[in-house]
Amino acid sequence: MKKQNNLKYETSPYLLQHVENPVNWNPWNKKYLNKAKKENKLVIVSIGYASCHWCHVMERESFRDSTVAKLMNDKFISIKVDREERPDIDQIYMNAIQLITGSGGWPLNVITLPDGRPIWGGTYFSKDQWTSALKQISKIYEAEPEKFISYANRVQEGINALNIVESESDSFENIDVKKYSELLLKNIDEEFGGFKGAPKFMMPNNLHYLLRYSFQESKEDSKNKILSTLDMMAYGGIFDHIEGGFSRYSTDERWHIPHFEKMLYDNGQLMSLYSIGYQISNRNLYKETVYKIHEYISSEMKDNSGGYYSSLDADSKLEDGSYAEGEYYLWEKEELQKLMGNDFDLFSKYYNVNEYGFWEAENKYVLIRSFSDIEFINNNNLDKQSLHKMKSEWINKLKKARKNKKKPNLDHKIITSWNGLMISGYVDAYKSFNDDIFKNEAIEAGEFIYSSLIKRDGGLFHNHVNGKSKINGYLEDYATIIQASLDLYEITLNQIWIERALELSEYVLENFSSTSSDLFYFTSKKDEDLISRSVEFRDNVIPSSNSIMAKNLFRLYHYFDKEVYYEKAKNMCFSVSQEFETYPSGYSNWFDLIYNLKSKYYEIAVVGENAIEKVKKINSKYIPNKLIIGSISDNNLPLLKNRFIEGKTLIYVCVNKACKMPTEIVEESISMIKY
Repeated sequence: MKKQNNLKYETSPYLLQHVENPVNWNPWNKKYLNKAKKENKLVIVSIGYASCHWCHVMERESFRDSTVAKLMNDKFISIKVDREERPDIDQIYMNAIQLITGSGGWPLNVITLPDGRPIWGGTYFSKDQWTSALKQISKIYEAEPEKFISYANRVQEGINALNIVESESDSFENIDVKKYSELLLKNIDEEFGGFKGAPKFMMPNNLHYLLRYSFQESKEDSKNKILSTLDMMAYGGIFDHIEGGFSRYSTDERWHIPHFEKMLYDNGQLMSLYSIGYQISNRNLYKETVYKIHEYISSEMKDNSGGYYSSLDADSKLEDGSYAEGEYYLWEKEELQKLMGNDFDLFSKYYNVNEYGFWEAENKYVLIRSFSDIEFINNNNLDKQSLHKMKSEWINKLKKARKNKKKPNLDHKIITSWNGLMISGYVDAYKSFNDDIFKNEAIEAGEFIYSSLIKRDGGLFHNHVNGKSKINGYLEDYATIIQASLDLYEITLNQIWIERALELSEYVLENFSSTSSDLFYFTSKKDEDLISRSVEFRDNVIPSSNSIMAKNLFRLYHYFDKEVYYEKAKNMCFSVSQEFETYPSGYSNWFDLIYNLKSKYYEIAVVGENAIEKVKKINSKYIPNKLIIGSISDNNLPLLKNRFIEGKTLIYVCVNKACKMPTEIVEESISMIKY
């Protein structure tokens, strides 16, 4: 066995990928910064994650090279960070590099002063670029360290400024959500769907919000643009038509060639999006997509504990020891002809084994659809049943063929926040399809979180690997698990879920609050001090932890009549309003909450022995401005108190603390709701 560096005691698969590098890697720990100060050495902080393609490339080109390692070991203290384990560290240095270079990504390679303050960095570097930069920087630092100290001070000021949020509004009258929504819609690619340009990320939260806006404002054209996006993504090569699940993003504008890694957080959010898309449109494609996501998650991403793993790599390791991105998902024409036999002509039409589906760079095909099943049936004189049978046979053949391919590596660490998103995805699937398989998945994963990831002080851990958890939870963990708990309540009416959500929210208020802002810090007051304490409030591929938390407080206000939660949620929205017009794509989850704060928001209370059955029917309808509360017996929650009547199951539709006359008929209760 090769000599191992200081990463040998870590559990992160990403860190362990570097354990035999000749570089003297260290995990993040203050003692290594102290060592750098003592030896007056600059620090290399290199950040990535297990399924990151260019992280692997740089590791093979530079970090395995003995001459590069000697330079790094002689002149620097080197620290490796898994961004998924330590998003707090990643945020700080990503902000710094975006300030310094104007862009960011992974791998993220930063050089800092011995105290951790950044002075230089970037993303992927070739071996020559990396060694040249290290030599120049170490030479300047030895001769004129004051130059870097002065620059580090300016970068630090810039990082701190990013966390300062100043409210521009104290009234919703000044916040025109419709205008911002229209600005977002202008950026939709009307030919291929999604947001214009390439690479093209799916941005499920933005699409989810725009669906809600279009539905609630009765904008048929806008709604169809978003539904067309859902169609194109599900048809695209970005979706694994064989084993299910979406890749992270498309390298082209038509969703054909993905960056092949599959992330839990994408698939959890997309399960929600397609479930809601089905409620709005009743398109069978969306139902099939949700079930295929579930197939992938349950077969590839689920741990025996009930939790879900983080990601599947983009790269496959080939027999000769080399690596190939996407190899597991690519097909040669001759290979497909042999597999499909007499069906090849129809198969190639359906999945575009032609010029449209050809990937020139690899001289292979990525399966991609370009029309609906109905169109295909009509164009090829088929019927629905025969196409369904053929597709099933095709997919089974391709699954068997894949067993001869090298599967990408799995990152088996369990991230609390991403599990929260997956639980919410399963809840939305259950609401849409009333299939207990989704409800059971959601409950099992929820119980896993509360049995295995709660600390002694009542807070959360961030990670779980091989049965162990060691990293303190971040705001994202609390926000998504509180959200998932509230979601679970809406399908079970089991009060323990909202009580758990309330307890975690009180923990957040105690440990994450700021004295200078209505927003929460990303890290707890119990965490170690870093060079800056981040405030995450811009929505991205995942909604910001602050926007999710604000929505949670709004919902908890309705459940427990906690006025202070309502005020907090409202003031959090005002705090971030300054960028709404200039950067609407970064605030879609905030807009969703503001919609509920500005307009009628309905509390639907269902009380009686058939409450769960009636709630199922209500949940199957898309009603974005409502909250479900219910009980099969007498209950003292504010919205349920004194409402139980033996022998009846009554539905109360309430708004602004006033309720309409109760009814026992679901359809009648739904008709009382206005958008």
